[in-house]
This record gives sequence, structure tokens and C-alpha cells, in this order.
Amino acid sequence: IVTLSLTGANASQQREPVTLPATGTFTFTTAPGIVPAWNSASITLTAISPATLTTMSLTATEKIEMPVVAKTGSANALAGGFRLTNTKTRESISCFIPTIDTRARMIDCKLNTGYNDTFFEIEDIESREFLSNNSIRTSVFTGMTIKIKSELTAQTLNDTLSTTVFSDSVTFATGNLTVTRLAP
Repeated sequence: IVTLSLTGANASQQREPVTLPATGTFTFTTAPGIVPAWNSASITLTAISPATLTTMSLTATEKIEMPVVAKTGSANALAGGFRLTNTKTRESISCFIPTIDTRARMIDCKLNTGYNDTFFEIEDIESREFLSNNSIRTSVFTGMTIKIKSELTAQTLNDTLSTTVFSDSVTFATGNLTVTRLAP
């Protein structure tokens, strides 16, 4: 039997990540064709405060912007959220207080039920930039390709909203994340 113990530098590397206050924004813009498909199925996107929604009629896309409020390791907590609603049936599903994890490449949501679930995956991150100025660190992730996590998740969205427009085989949105925090 071999016994190993962690001491010194190895022990410090094994510490749990610390949650730190952070600022910044996460913005996602629906991919081309998404909003027209939603419109034909009576699906609307709305922002949950303090998130904001901007409709861009020239490109038939919608943009949601949410503030970053905290960072734990590679996970970035946002404030607000967004809601998808079937305007004919009044059925909806909300993504409250999303968490963007850039290492796990997923977007986790608190649902109407109070449970958390990962509805979206980050298929690609085009660019990552890390800036440091004394005690302030900024991380910038651009060109995120966001998709619905799986066929089962797409079916859950379709069933909940009485539609057939959601699919895991198309890009849902593109996104950008900027996070600024004090160095630990």
C-alpha cells in the first residue's frame, strides 16, 4: 500500500475555486433564421430584468444582454435571464440566473421548477483574451457558437412549448462574454 499526501504547492493547487464578485456582460444574438422560425410557430423571446432584449429587424435577429455578477473558477454567474413563450398557448420556459462555464462549454439555467439544467452548449469559442492590470483581471470570449445541448433537450423545449421548432442540429445563437474581477 502506497500512501500519498499533498503538501506545499500541490495542496494549494487542490483548493476549491473561490467565488468572487465580477462585472461584465454576456450577450447572445440569435442565429440567422431562428427568429423567423419562432415567429411562424408563435414563439417569442423576452428578457428577464436586468437583462435587456434588442430586436434587429434588418437581420431578423434578437440580442439578449445580461450582466455578469460573480465568477467561480471558469463559471460566470449572470443576473436576469430570458423566457421563451408560445403566445398561442401561453406556455413558457424561463432561464433564470444563467451560468456560463467556459471550460465545461455549457450554459446552465435555473428553471421555472426551481431546478437547474443545462439547456445550451458552447460548441466553439472563436477567440479568448486575458488581460491583467495589477489587481484587475479581464477575460474576453468572443464568437461563441451556442447550440441546444441535445436532441432530448430540444424535444423537452418542443414539448413544453407545444411546437416543433427547436433542434440540436442548428446553431441557436452566437455569443460574447466579458468578465472583469479582482485578482485573488
